[in-house]
Amino acid sequence: MLLSSVLALLVSAQADSAPVVLILGDSLSAAYGIAVTDGWVALLERKLAQEGYPHRVVNASISGETTGGGRRRLGDLLVAHQPRMVILELGANDGLRGIPLLEIERNFKAIRQMLVEKDIITIVLRMVLPPNYGSDYTRGFNAIFDGLSDEGAASFVSPFFLENVALNPELLQTDGLHPTAAAQPRMLKAVWPTIATGLDVAEPTR
Repeated sequence: MLLSSVLALLVSAQADSAPVVLILGDSLSAAYGIAVTDGWVALLERKLAQEGYPHRVVNASISGETTGGGRRRLGDLLVAHQPRMVILELGANDGLRGIPLLEIERNFKAIRQMLVEKDIITIVLRMVLPPNYGSDYTRGFNAIFDGLSDEGAASFVSPFFLENVALNPELLQTDGLHPTAAAQPRMLKAVWPTIATGLDVAEPTR
């Protein structure tokens, strides 16, 4: 009994000391409508272990989250988890609600500034809007993510991770918006190369 207790404490301490990858996202990362263990974030955690990365994943995603909500929550999350990397999966709800582009851009820049100040590697998952939101708004929305990719070596912008999902009805739930469990491996595959690049920058001696 004593040995098992000691081993449990050692495993717990090792987990607590592992570098953290924090996911700050919305329903796409919160596994809306499917089992959490089937979501792309859970698949990422398993992928990290398979590839030999020591990181543990903290999923702070909330369905319905916006860039404004993420900005307000980020400070407490950084204190609580001390992440080595933050993956931002935000912007879709802003765009779908027609939030002014300047406000979205300000929120992203404020989030990036908080992460730069703490020397945290950042991965931004690009979002894309359907064309029915108007060409001017859509172009401006896309430009925000283009701008984030120019903010330095500590920030990486991935391809749109629903590119091979959004137009396939068989990979969407009945609401026509949220991916099914079967779509999650495709989502991870789309962003993994960018995440791996960021991890290798964060852990150059791994």
